[in-house]
Amino acid sequence: MTDQKADKKIRLDKWLWAARFYKTRSIATDMINGGKVHYNGQRCKASRPVEVGAMVKLRQGYDEKTVEVMQLSDKRQNFTIAQTLYKETEQSIAHRESESLARQQSAAFSPRPDSKPDKKQRRKLINFKNSDSFE
Repeated sequence: MTDQKADKKIRLDKWLWAARFYKTRSIATDMINGGKVHYNGQRCKASRPVEVGAMVKLRQGYDEKTVEVMQLSDKRQNFTIAQTLYKETEQSIAHRESESLARQQSAAFSPRPDSKPDKKQRRKLINFKNSDSFE
């Protein structure tokens, strides 16, 4: 862990990478530049210096998280140490759980077949799509 002194500044993309939100720094930079990460409610650049107590809102796949910066680090370490760098807000946890439940319930209404079509079934599908029967 690095010191939390004023003279030591850590870039936002480097902190997101060290906190294990994104696998690489380039992915973290792409997410910041794409508007998927907000620092204290505003879009920012990847080079933005991170401060303790700042609120960071970010997207990871389907999930949107709001976290508070608790510590600064520019080194990527194991997951348990990375979890000490931030604290997710209660509203964020509740929102993620409700969204996850909604996704699970919507998946129940869109059934999927048990297996992929075999070669004969694929040919029938291709012939059906190419035929003029539904135009």
